[in-house]
Amino acid sequence: MTTPNCPEASCSELCHRDRAVLRAVAAGRCMLAADAGVVLVIDGVCCCDQMIGARLSRAGLIATNGARPAPVRLTDSGRALLEAA
Repeated sequence: MTTPNCPEASCSELCHRDRAVLRAVAAGRCMLAADAGVVLVIDGVCCCDQMIGARLSRAGLIATNGARPAPVRLTDSGRALLEAA
């Protein structure tokens, strides 16, 4: 996972926003909207970082179980990174 604030995919280099979103996902507060693309909705509001859903999804840290709108869940990798952070 490469971002301007998070150049590596290690838990020590996840940016604060990535860790906060992973915590929100773990708490069951996130969904992917039915819109085109990967629009992450947290507590009913679209996330201000328009790319974070796609970035965390591509990195294999979050996933959904079906059609959208759908709840987002942590993958095993996402859970391990969050626990290590």
